[in-house]
Amino acid sequence: MAAADGFCAPDKQRNIPFLIFFNKARLVFKMDELGLEIAQIAIPAAMALTADPVASLVDTAFIGQIGPIELAAVGVSIALFNQVSRIAIFPLVSVTTSFVAEEDAVSKVSLEPQETDFSESSLTANGEAKELISQSDFGDVALKAESDGINVENSGPAKRQIPSASSALIIGAVLGLLQAIFLISLAKPLLKYMGVKSDSPMLAPAQRYLRLRSLGAPAVLLSLAMQGVFRGFKDTKTPLYATLAGDITNIIVDPIFMFIFRLGVSGAAIAHIISQYLISILLAWRLIQLVDFLPLSIKDLQLGRFLKNGFLLLMRVIAVTFCVTLAASIAARQGSTTMAAFQVCLQVWLATSLLADGLAVAGQAILASAFAKKDYNKATSIAARVLQLGFILGLLLCFMLGFGLQFAAKWFTNDVNVLHLIRIGIPFVALTQPVNALAFVFDGINFGASDFAYSAYSMVMVAVVSIAFVLSFNHGFVGIWVALTIYMSLRALAGFWRIGTGTGPWKFLRS
Repeated sequence: MAAADGFCAPDKQRNIPFLIFFNKARLVFKMDELGLEIAQIAIPAAMALTADPVASLVDTAFIGQIGPIELAAVGVSIALFNQVSRIAIFPLVSVTTSFVAEEDAVSKVSLEPQETDFSESSLTANGEAKELISQSDFGDVALKAESDGINVENSGPAKRQIPSASSALIIGAVLGLLQAIFLISLAKPLLKYMGVKSDSPMLAPAQRYLRLRSLGAPAVLLSLAMQGVFRGFKDTKTPLYATLAGDITNIIVDPIFMFIFRLGVSGAAIAHIISQYLISILLAWRLIQLVDFLPLSIKDLQLGRFLKNGFLLLMRVIAVTFCVTLAASIAARQGSTTMAAFQVCLQVWLATSLLADGLAVAGQAILASAFAKKDYNKATSIAARVLQLGFILGLLLCFMLGFGLQFAAKWFTNDVNVLHLIRIGIPFVALTQPVNALAFVFDGINFGASDFAYSAYSMVMVAVVSIAFVLSFNHGFVGIWVALTIYMSLRALAGFWRIGTGTGPWKFLRS
């Protein structure tokens, strides 16, 4: 297949898969067709990913005004809610993005017009060619309409037939309902498992908040499933606008319910529910305009394919979560000072990954489309470009955190002992940024190539080795961060190995 202009990779590099990482490195900052496509997807995606944490910080500030008990209670409830949600969200969104991008690419290829020779006889009286096709960003089937005798000028863009979009919404709705039932019915024992004892003053407010917030679980899962659909369409602006609308609403309504109506933590939960359903309604309203969900047969939905690959990514999420949770539990056993310093370093360490996630989303969406079209030249170019951008982003974050966190640490605590440990952790947090960025971008590349099995099994192996390192290091705070550094390095190495050796979906690099 002929490659698009600007996406051709040198044939000499095809025989050495490792060289893909240096493919056209001089063009890394060029705003060509590929550069613009990455920016248009990555920047809104990164902004949407950071919008929720910012809104949560504001939410936390409001709750903190009520009292320390309520703040701690809500903190435990949010941690529990997010942990349960993450198990379902990550596989659902990742699989949806890849499948929708593949189906959308195939549908567009089937609608591409055949080459036509516009001779002079085909020109109008004034010598101008009549425009036959008008194709919108979301795919227009005007060519077929023209052949069927339909007036193209008066017909709007046709809705897309994307079975994976319907599958994602069905699975998202079911998972959301199951999560709500699970958390509402088992709120008390789950909170006890999190360390909130029966005689703790945190139990009552934590239980109220968790049960109320769980009513919004269906909206959370549905909205994220729809975000996966939009990402598959390479549209990250619509989810950004919807997320901003919901988060701003949450920030406005929060103090009204909490202080004016005097509902306390219950008011905070209600405000969050309203914001999540608003996001879902906005995304659904836009999606209905783009996708024709019916008629579809059960066979078209390919639920088995969704569930199979979703289960693989579920294994991966559990492995990732277990590594970080184990490190946190070891830090907690070393005392409150060590745990406080670890929590600050960990949150900064993880928060910076949101920027790399924007690149990962761009890489996944564009790669899934390229693989569906068997456009391996573009697949090579996009993989190389996002990896190069990810490494440069990691270097920038390394310098920023290396110098900035020395001063910003005082924003989190005034405790001298905690600050001392944070400063010990800063080199690990800063120096691992290039490795972290590459690891997250590799995830997006693997998902874009639908290499879900390798992503799952390699992560399980990485987790087993990393857990052994975490358990074997008995050097306090430093030992924990050495183990986490090894963990992220192994994650990056797993992604590097798959592409660098030209195996799996990347075997074309050796041809």
